[in-house]
Amino acid sequence: MAYQNYSIIRVGIGAILLALTSPALAQDSTPAPPSAPAQQTPPCDTAEHKQFSFWLGTWDVTPAGKDAPSATNILTSEHLGCVMREDYTTQGGYTGMSMSFYDAARKVWHQTWMGRDGGALFIEGGLNDKGEMVLTDKGMAHKAKDAPISRVTWTPNADGSVRQHWESSPDDGTTWNTLFDGLYVKKVEEKEGTR
Repeated sequence: MAYQNYSIIRVGIGAILLALTSPALAQDSTPAPPSAPAQQTPPCDTAEHKQFSFWLGTWDVTPAGKDAPSATNILTSEHLGCVMREDYTTQGGYTGMSMSFYDAARKVWHQTWMGRDGGALFIEGGLNDKGEMVLTDKGMAHKAKDAPISRVTWTPNADGSVRQHWESSPDDGTTWNTLFDGLYVKKVEEKEGTR
């Protein structure tokens, strides 16, 4: 009788041990969760997408022939570097904005500008051999045949400033008239890193 009780106790202890260790065994045999996907380089993190980065920042804008700034322009990098956003405000209350981006499929820079006066500008191009960004609407599909051509050139200067020169040609590029010529100088607080 004692032997029978001992066997029952042994079977009971064995069942308890099996119940206690089974979840642990099941956990050990469960496959590990899939590892996180490898970090991919953002699609706009290329040298071409950074060609216009010299224009990023907060700028005081002084038109040619003037002694003091008349506008503020803020250029920011958006959407993981895929878009440059421009917000332009003059002291007289005029405002406008643009979106610039590198079209990798076509290998050109594109800018769309719209001001509060309803004037739209669509221009394309890229860096020239002097490191200037030159965008124009010459030959673009939306352009009316007789409409003047616009050409905008951004020149990075050695002192960190940028010249923006917007020209118009009534005769398909034979002669050019200046519409805007401005010097962009970074705001003092941004230069000093207190922004």
